[in-house]
Amino acid sequence: MKSNTVLVTGGAGFIGSHLVKRLVSLGADVTVTVKYNSIIDNVRLSSLWNQLDIVEADLRNIDSLRQLRGRGFDTIFHLAAYNHVGDSFLHISEALSSNAMATANLFESGVEFERFVYVSSSEVYGLQESVPFVESAQPFPLSPYSIGKYAGELYSQLKRHQGGQPIACVRPFNTFGPYQSERAIIPELIVKCLRGVDIETTEGKQTREFNFVENQVDGLLAVATCESIPTEVINIGCGEEVAICDLVTKIHSLCESSSQLKIGALPTRPNEIWNMCCDPSRARDLLAWKPQVSLEQGLRRTVEWFRHYCHLYYQSDSPLNRL
Repeated sequence: MKSNTVLVTGGAGFIGSHLVKRLVSLGADVTVTVKYNSIIDNVRLSSLWNQLDIVEADLRNIDSLRQLRGRGFDTIFHLAAYNHVGDSFLHISEALSSNAMATANLFESGVEFERFVYVSSSEVYGLQESVPFVESAQPFPLSPYSIGKYAGELYSQLKRHQGGQPIACVRPFNTFGPYQSERAIIPELIVKCLRGVDIETTEGKQTREFNFVENQVDGLLAVATCESIPTEVINIGCGEEVAICDLVTKIHSLCESSSQLKIGALPTRPNEIWNMCCDPSRARDLLAWKPQVSLEQGLRRTVEWFRHYCHLYYQSDSPLNRL
């Protein structure tokens, strides 16, 4: 990516910030969109804030995208989104406008590009009869979040069909790592374990796959740099399932936690999807990409990062709290 000009929407988000850091380390000239031009609101980018071109814009408001009109980038990574599946049922309009309308606005803003990577979500698969999920399966999204994400895919495909534009769509599967919000399952479990808080779960027989964030960044860069941009949707994931109950006990052990585990204390959700994992063969075949960091390695690295996080955010004598 050296000497490339890159735009990352949602660059201060969890995956976006890891991508931005990697791009800067590779010598790219990086522009990011953020809702507020404030380092306090975008702390994930604090270490390289002055090395970035910051564009304050809310993609839901096409007027705020006028500042991008006529600007050109070698690559655009579109990650900006409403990003909580459960809360999207409470914030339906925001979820749909952030994931669907914002994508259309970005395409219609007048920004120019040589390659565009739309970052969708594994959630668009929703209800499926067979596992692992293959890209040829008909999506059946089950939340306002995933409906909005799928609409963004469809609009991306429309623009590619209309003008032959170099647009790729990828579906990352569950991602974890440093800087992730505690609202996601792995950081929530780690923080509770490190703080000694009791953990209540369902029986945890449902399975999911989890991918370390640096693997996902590798996958996104593979899409952006491959010789010919893929026209097919591509899963970005490992294809290896783990039962949630096993994930809980693994994290509890890695944290050497005193938390009491209450597995089975919560009822199973009535619309539970029991198995979710991807078929990663298309990414392997088209991109020559596969994950390099295992679940075990990723969890160890994430636990160590959250040890420092917990000291900063929960200890009264930490530099952050003294500030």
